[in-house]
Amino acid sequence: MKKNICVILLTAVFMLTSGCSSLKNITNPKPSIGSEQSQNSDGSSKNTKENSSAYTIKDYYPFKENVRYEFQGSGNEYASYWTTVDYLKNNRIQLRTNNGGTETVRVLENKDGMLKNIFTREETYFREDYTSKQASKEDILLKEPLVKGTAWTSAEGKKRYISNVDLEVKTPAGVYKALEVTTEGDGFKDISYYALNTGLVKTLYASNGLEVTSILSKLQENSPLTQNVKFYYPDSTGDKIYYVTKKLTFNTNDITKALIEKTLKEAPNKNTQKVLGTNVKIKSLYLNNNVVYVDFSKELVSEMNAGSGFEAMLLKCITNTLGDYYKVDKVYITIENEPYSSGHIAMKKGEAFSVSTKGITEIKK
Repeated sequence: MKKNICVILLTAVFMLTSGCSSLKNITNPKPSIGSEQSQNSDGSSKNTKENSSAYTIKDYYPFKENVRYEFQGSGNEYASYWTTVDYLKNNRIQLRTNNGGTETVRVLENKDGMLKNIFTREETYFREDYTSKQASKEDILLKEPLVKGTAWTSAEGKKRYISNVDLEVKTPAGVYKALEVTTEGDGFKDISYYALNTGLVKTLYASNGLEVTSILSKLQENSPLTQNVKFYYPDSTGDKIYYVTKKLTFNTNDITKALIEKTLKEAPNKNTQKVLGTNVKIKSLYLNNNVVYVDFSKELVSEMNAGSGFEAMLLKCITNTLGDYYKVDKVYITIENEPYSSGHIAMKKGEAFSVSTKGITEIKK
């Protein structure tokens, strides 16, 4: 319950990040020579030509691959988090955020002068491409023109507006000139700061004396996602099943099923056997209603060349590997879109295999 409350709170606290600037110079570029500037009463710089109006959302929220943002937080144990980029497809980006309590993926879209959050899925510890999803409720995070006073309504019906431009924001990662976007509700304010060529650099949530802040502390380019994944293999005699935890590395847009397929074709040591034959292909892999659906090419059966007992072991290895990765206990295996069937085992349409790890131990290194 405590974690769920914090997850709900942090949904309002931070708008997920994307985009980056060079690690050698992550602060904003200075205004061009010849621009007319003066100072506002609040200390922010003022440009008589309305500096920000010449920029677009792409400038303040660039989409880039293999970027990792780290934020340090205060005011809540889940205010610190990191964000990476799972997928980048045209004008959409899928972000993954881990705050120590849960892992959430979101899809943002930059279209028609608006940056919108169009899809959110919490408790998502696996990689799956959701960039084609369209949620029924869209939340506008930024809207052009990027000038003070531009206003719109959030998905929750709250007033959201650009409250300032060209504000100086100090973070452990650098000093930025940023847009300030404020969301106002009953008894709270949620403020986000977006920096030119960088993206989100700070959020502040204030309500009834409570303040929760997340500030950019580190920005890393060329930083792929790494996941620890359990893979299950039969031993060399075909009597037992063991598991080994392998570290998988995913760059932006890498295909999850391809890396899982490759790893299942490699026995971890001489005392184990590979699970898939050389020519076997995973044709599709996805989660639906807490069941993993995986479709193999016909070579899964033709290259298995096993008796009924060993075939059952191989199917258990596949089921346990995929079930553990997706954190579910049912895996529906098909061959060329037909229910699994061989000379020994025949499954009915819709009949799934069940995860079973009883008696399975880790491979001793």
